[in-house]
Amino acid sequence: MYLAALALVAVVLAWPVPRWLPAVHRLRKVPGSALLFWQAVSLAAVIAGLALAPLAILATVRRGHAVPSPADNLGMLALGLAISAVLAGRLLVQGHLIGTSLRRARREHRELVDLLARATPDRGTGGGGVVRVLAHPTPTAYCVPGASHRVVLSDSTIDALSADELRAVLAHEWAHLTLRHDLVLEFFTVLHTAVPGWVRSARGLVEVRLLIELLADRAAVRSVGQVPVARALVALAEGDHPDAALGYEGRTALIRLEILRDTGRHRALVLVAAIGSLVVLALPMVLGALVIFAG
Repeated sequence: MYLAALALVAVVLAWPVPRWLPAVHRLRKVPGSALLFWQAVSLAAVIAGLALAPLAILATVRRGHAVPSPADNLGMLALGLAISAVLAGRLLVQGHLIGTSLRRARREHRELVDLLARATPDRGTGGGGVVRVLAHPTPTAYCVPGASHRVVLSDSTIDALSADELRAVLAHEWAHLTLRHDLVLEFFTVLHTAVPGWVRSARGLVEVRLLIELLADRAAVRSVGQVPVARALVALAEGDHPDAALGYEGRTALIRLEILRDTGRHRALVLVAAIGSLVVLALPMVLGALVIFAG
């Protein structure tokens, strides 16, 4: 019974939940807590999936409630661990491939930016870095994460924005870099691509990207206020950025403007998301322990 419940948890967390959760728009009001819940769901699905094969082998070879000796069942034990190792290996391979691809793309784009852009100090946001300014007719802003990061603006962005709006944009980009949102997105991308295509939910990855942008918007609001951030969103609504970068996205501007108008603290929602994260993460571990010790 407990093994069937663990299998159900693995399937539900990997398949329907990532498709259903983006429809819970209320979570966007607490993007940090929402991302925590998303991470708990993803980790719980991985834990359940990795534990399933060894525990199924255990249930097959045991007689009664006693835990059988591993020495008496080496072949079956090796089979269960091998299945889990294949799943873990796929995650590790995808992590390596995606990480390598992103680092290469970011390195190449940094080299291009350094070649084409002019560097100017960022004196307005406390980011303490240098901003690269590209000649481009479309207002756009983004950052290239990594150990040698870059914040990039088009010259039309500088022309289109007031001083406060420009500070809002820069605060948004520095928040991405300081909080290492690229690592959060990379984590979800690895999990997304590691599962079979028929299981994947593109909506889930899109929602995670939106939550990351909302977190950066919150940081910008704390730095310069709500109005400059909203105006900057409108001004950069047609902007875009390279796939390996993070920054203002016009495709989500209307949603982000709607969230900006909500100034509530939503403590109850934060509490529910935190408790939900703990429960979801604990569930596969509790079920696994019950399979082992309760039979």
